[in-house]
Amino acid sequence: MEIIIGGILLGGTYALIAMGLQLQYGVARIMNLANGEILVAGSFAALWLFAGAQLSPVLSLIIVAPIAFVGNWLIYQYFLLPLVKRSKNQGQLEVDSILSTFGISFIFVGVMHAIFGGEYFNYEYLEIPFQVFEEPFALNRIIAFLGAAIAAACLYFWLNQTRSGLKLRAVSVNPDAANLVAINVNRASAMAFALGGAVTAGGGALISMFVTFDASIGVLFTMKALIIVILGGVKEIRGSIVAAFVLGLAETAVASLIDPGLTLASAFLLFILILLFRPQGLFGRQTS
Repeated sequence: MEIIIGGILLGGTYALIAMGLQLQYGVARIMNLANGEILVAGSFAALWLFAGAQLSPVLSLIIVAPIAFVGNWLIYQYFLLPLVKRSKNQGQLEVDSILSTFGISFIFVGVMHAIFGGEYFNYEYLEIPFQVFEEPFALNRIIAFLGAAIAAACLYFWLNQTRSGLKLRAVSVNPDAANLVAINVNRASAMAFALGGAVTAGGGALISMFVTFDASIGVLFTMKALIIVILGGVKEIRGSIVAAFVLGLAETAVASLIDPGLTLASAFLLFILILLFRPQGLFGRQTS
């Protein structure tokens, strides 16, 4: 039972990491390799607000998420939209966006190093044991899991039940057809990219309560997010959520039953198996 609950809580953390990238890649068609750095920036923002203004990391979301939304919207408009306009096909856009966001990730790392230095940071907030099925788990991890659940429910409802959300789904399925029915594809893509960045930075604020981080750790979060998005299916938010829990349970089982040092290896093994046997992901559709 401890493995299952621990895996579910870890899966909730991974869902926070991956949902933003799923929006950016699934709708805006941008493979954002700076995703992890945006998450780390959210963590640093929450730490700064907690240390400087004694603001709870949970309440810091009302500051972190809007700033991240605006920042990612500007990144899309000035750094990525020119690539979208000049690309002749999806393959070219993916290559160009990978190279561009790879450079943007180094810009983020350099700025964070200049501001915060190269040390590792952590802080204690709600590090209180909470009994779940008679097993103690830190309350901050449970709050992060609940935050992931609320974010996932809100995104799923918005994408499936609102007019603006349905526009994003239409762009995700077929940008050319969406353009024919008077949907502004570039505006919808900018919205998806900005919203994905806000979700990612908000996730960073929540997981900062129990994760030790530094300015250079973003690449690890990016890799985990990529594994989850591809595992679940590029255009399926529910797939990313399920994949996050699959990865969380797998890593927890390996850490508890075999060796904690093999958790990252197990994640990449799962990734390779999916690429070999179901490259469209758990919920993705086979391309004809």
